[in-house]
Amino acid sequence: MAKCKQKTHKASSKVLTKKKNNTLTYKQGNGNHKTNKDSAKQVRQRRNKGVLADGQAKRLKDFI
Repeated sequence: MAKCKQKTHKASSKVLTKKKNNTLTYKQGNGNHKTNKDSAKQVRQRRNKGVLADGQAKRLKDFI
């Protein structure tokens, strides 16, 4: 009989997206409202996707 498949971790799969080159990206927080206290550089940099480190991505990509 076959082994059981590992279930997808739904909370992680809603936050992280897997790219073709096996990197995991996520949307950075604190950028939706009340950004007038931050500099323009901080707000601009938060628009970009964050990339997970290699060690964390290797551990998490199995169940996403």
